[in-house]
Amino acid sequence: MTLARQPLAELTATAIRVLCREIGAANTARFLDQFTTGTGEYVEQRDQILGEPTVDELVAEIGKRRRKNRRVPKSGGGTARSRKR
Repeated sequence: MTLARQPLAELTATAIRVLCREIGAANTARFLDQFTTGTGEYVEQRDQILGEPTVDELVAEIGKRRRKNRRVPKSGGGTARSRKR
């Protein structure tokens, strides 16, 4: 099956109509959104927010977060195994 080559604007409009019909307007918008480029200067914003940490600083932060996540809140009863003893 050979179709005539459509102008890009017409092809885009047809594709959007098909997507809307098949997956709905909201999902079409979500699908198309993944192909749009953002605005602004991501690298500059990232550096302002995160700074430029050294490898040692990153390792220290990872260790700090791991220690924090290992702490178990006191429930008063201990584990099921310790309660049976």
